Amino acid sequence: MKQQFVLFIASFVLLGISCISAANWAVLVAGSNGWYNYRHQADVCHAYQILHKNGIPDSNIIVMMYDDLATNQENPTKGIIINHPNGKDVYHGVPHDYTRTDVTPKNFINILLGNKEAMQGIGSGKVLESGPNDNVFIYFTDHGAVGLVAFPTGVLYAKDLNDTITKMHSQKQYKQMVIYIEACESGSMFEDILLNNINIYGTTASNAEESSYACYYDEKRGTYLGDLYSVVWMEDSDVEKIDQESLYQQYLITKKKTNESHVMQYGDLTLGKTHNVSEFQSAKKQLHKSQRNFIHDYDNNILRNDAVPTESVRLSIIARRLANIEENSIEKENLERQLGQLLNDRALITNYMQKIASISLSMNHGDYLEIVIEKHMKLTQHDCYKSVTQYIHEKCFDLQNEFVLNKLYIMANLCEIGLYDFTINQGIDRVCHERIQFVY
Repeated sequence: MKQQFVLFIASFVLLGISCISAANWAVLVAGSNGWYNYRHQADVCHAYQILHKNGIPDSNIIVMMYDDLATNQENPTKGIIINHPNGKDVYHGVPHDYTRTDVTPKNFINILLGNKEAMQGIGSGKVLESGPNDNVFIYFTDHGAVGLVAFPTGVLYAKDLNDTITKMHSQKQYKQMVIYIEACESGSMFEDILLNNINIYGTTASNAEESSYACYYDEKRGTYLGDLYSVVWMEDSDVEKIDQESLYQQYLITKKKTNESHVMQYGDLTLGKTHNVSEFQSAKKQLHKSQRNFIHDYDNNILRNDAVPTESVRLSIIARRLANIEENSIEKENLERQLGQLLNDRALITNYMQKIASISLSMNHGDYLEIVIEKHMKLTQHDCYKSVTQYIHEKCFDLQNEFVLNKLYIMANLCEIGLYDFTINQGIDRVCHERIQFVY
């Protein structure tokens, strides 16, 4: 009896230690650079402010962003970044863990895996040091394509991301993990590949076949301030009692208000219904109103008419600037030249991709061309797709270009109908005689 009592007390003490040691961790990533991509880094800065306000210490928040906006020559409010029209500065206090050339897929994976040795001497060196009692929140925002999301240098493939988080599970690096992804075709990062039994719940800005959308065009800054899915979930977190709101409820709100694309959920859907948002976006037991209202002028009607698909953002920015410029000015001539160049580049990329498909198919499957060009097939041939897209990046043009990303589904389709990567790469060789560098 005495022995059983001792064991009971020991178990109780261990349970208490376990509860005390539980912590929240977060990794926030903006995978782009440049003023026209302003919204991605603004999204991440806003996400940081939410977590910081809710008590998650900076030691447990890892931020990856290029950091070229605050002092950008196009920034009329130096040192300030906003994520909402007339909004508050979201840049102040944001950790500069990994910036510029340190924002890479390889570093992101090493951070997630807690590989301190690999990150030694790079940026802040911070990595996830979470354990089996901790919750982890990952938020990524940038351009994407079927089966991948882009970084300033390089791309992260769906297979590599899912292999990484599966390894995190096997290494007991978290208790539960939530992942939000803002990117075109972001559903393809999880669809039929994210396991539903490793305590991960994820939502995405779009399904596996469609664009995500930018919003909040700002005349003063001449760019879009946010992404639709992102500002919806963040502005929800700003004003809701997230200690009383389930992840699933936030998903439903985000899905309803993001009416331009189909917000999706993946993984352990039960986790989404049984756990509150605060368990991943806060370190406080109870949130008070003064701690929740980071943006005081939250507008329920945020679904503005200026929302545009990601691949059209650059075109839209120039068109809007042209509409407000004086006739016969040098600036107008420059903008018209840029617009013409963008339209030519889009046509060139489409032509190249279709030629690659035509040549690749003529070897064996010439009658599949229309299907390959028009249809978005579900990606299953991940190795073939990775090989082909990397070869396009090497031989044709940069994968960071949103027009290129928008057409990569054609390459995925070629793999899906049974072509080998070397066959498609032969087609690439015949079309791309020199690598084209787009300069904007």
